[in-house]
Amino acid sequence: MAKKLWEKNFEINKEIERFTVGRDRELDLHLAKYDVLGSMAHITMLESIGLITDDELKLLLRELKHIYAVCEKEQFVIEDGIEDVHSQVELMLTRKLGDIGKKIHSGRSRNDQVLVDLKLFTRHELKDIAILTKALFDTLIRKSDRHKDVLMPGYTHLQVAMPSSFGLWFGAYAESLADDMLFLQAAYRMTNRNPLGSAAGYGSSFPLNRTMTTSLLGFDTMDYNVVYAQMGRGKTERNVAFAMATIAGTIAKLAFDACMFNSQNFAFVRLPDECTTGSSIMPHKKNPDVFELIRAKSNKLQSLPQQIMLIMNNLPVGYFRDLQIIKEVFIPAFDELKDCLKMTGYIIERMEVNEHILDSCTYDLMFSVEEVNRLAAEGMPFRDAYKKVGLDIEAGRFTPDKHIRHTHEGSIGNLMNEKIQALMETTMEGFHFDSMEEAEKRLLED
Repeated sequence: MAKKLWEKNFEINKEIERFTVGRDRELDLHLAKYDVLGSMAHITMLESIGLITDDELKLLLRELKHIYAVCEKEQFVIEDGIEDVHSQVELMLTRKLGDIGKKIHSGRSRNDQVLVDLKLFTRHELKDIAILTKALFDTLIRKSDRHKDVLMPGYTHLQVAMPSSFGLWFGAYAESLADDMLFLQAAYRMTNRNPLGSAAGYGSSFPLNRTMTTSLLGFDTMDYNVVYAQMGRGKTERNVAFAMATIAGTIAKLAFDACMFNSQNFAFVRLPDECTTGSSIMPHKKNPDVFELIRAKSNKLQSLPQQIMLIMNNLPVGYFRDLQIIKEVFIPAFDELKDCLKMTGYIIERMEVNEHILDSCTYDLMFSVEEVNRLAAEGMPFRDAYKKVGLDIEAGRFTPDKHIRHTHEGSIGNLMNEKIQALMETTMEGFHFDSMEEAEKRLLED
């Protein structure tokens, strides 16, 4: 059995080993190909400063590309007795190349290895989240434009308040996602900084070229101060978690609306049959289980920043094993949010709206403000108009005029969807995902 990278001449208690390794071997499978990319950049830099030869670099790069291909096929395995992904990659190289494989750790610590792995992993996951968020945004904008003239009640305190429209309702969630994307971009930009070369948090006596590895891995820049680079562990995950929680908050609110508006008491929308479930006892039931689960999962995701903060909030400067536990809540969160975004987009695209909500006199009184404003526009003081309409309602004399004439920016008659789209497009362009993709492609070229 291979020794651990740090192992000395004494036997490790098996229960202590189980407890300290935790779920690392399982979660590190998500990081495997990124560990390979980081190693490729690192050894390319080591060759440039004379710590390995050109021939050794060629051999190492060839094998690392092979391991990357294994990862891409989801065939990478961390063997029994091997502590983590870093150890497994080094073991595979050493088996194939002998002592040459042991040279890849010069100038590195597992601390900056896991930092760079997590950053490379996270920026890819953020790209996926951004693309799925944009897809949901596009669906909401299309639905908003398609149903812009279909009126629905607006509520305050869950009481019928004023006229709204499906154009406004769908568009409101689209604009919310446009704002959420700003958080996501900020998280991406903070993530896309290179910690490699910070070693255990205090740099290295080797003349490392951190600018070179920054360029090779397609980072925007580096975490300059080596102590701060290590302090970024946990902080990066917390910032990303806040961005994810912001998107999750928008989805949770939308899911609640959809569940409520789908109920028979509202009947504003109809969910597609394939997205509902039945009852074991009531044959008429079509339950909005998917949106209920989206709501629950999104609310769970909104707790993620607090979980991360509570793990790291009383840690002083330097590395501590506490940070390992962040992986357990952080890495799985991406798939959960991506699932919620996909499901929400699928249902919203197929959701049917009720175009005859206002046929019911239940909603007549929501046009009272329209009448007050009409009288005020004709010259009656607003307070007098308000009192007159109120007295007419109490006396049963109020007759609604259901023709809406809103024209100002962002209102029923002027949704400003093209401006909202421009906001989203500008933010998406600001990610510059192409720089990341091109750098990684160059590393992997033969």
